[in-house]
Amino acid sequence: MTNNPYQKYKNTQVETASQEKLLLMLYDGAIKFLKQAIKGVEENDYEAANNYLVRTQDIIHELMATLDMEKGGEIARNLESLYDYMNRRLIEANVNKDIEPMEEVRDMLAELRETWQEAIKKVKQNKADQPSKDETNKRPQNLSGGINIEG
Repeated sequence: MTNNPYQKYKNTQVETASQEKLLLMLYDGAIKFLKQAIKGVEENDYEAANNYLVRTQDIIHELMATLDMEKGGEIARNLESLYDYMNRRLIEANVNKDIEPMEEVRDMLAELRETWQEAIKKVKQNKADQPSKDETNKRPQNLSGGINIEG
């Protein structure tokens, strides 16, 4: 157990987060670690760059592991291919200490994060717009004297 209040706060955040929030947090972590890896290469601190790249790859592997190929179908397969590509680019970046592949993957992750955030927002909005089962069952009785007024 840690005495670091920030770490305790982060642990609580993760433990109480929804699946959607956890997904966004994974993207945030990967983007943050990539920025730190880029900084490491820029400052010739290759050990730090390596550590941050490995942490980013760990997150990408976690994202791959969470894919549901049955339910996700083509989208899940496409994401798996994309994550695999990102991982290969990060290996290349680490071996060559090259910032360009890191920036490419960072930008891809940022775009995916934004896409997921929008999708989550739309799903929540759709759920909010749909009446609950209780409301649906409380439909008014046909008050039109037997005349069908619905299209």
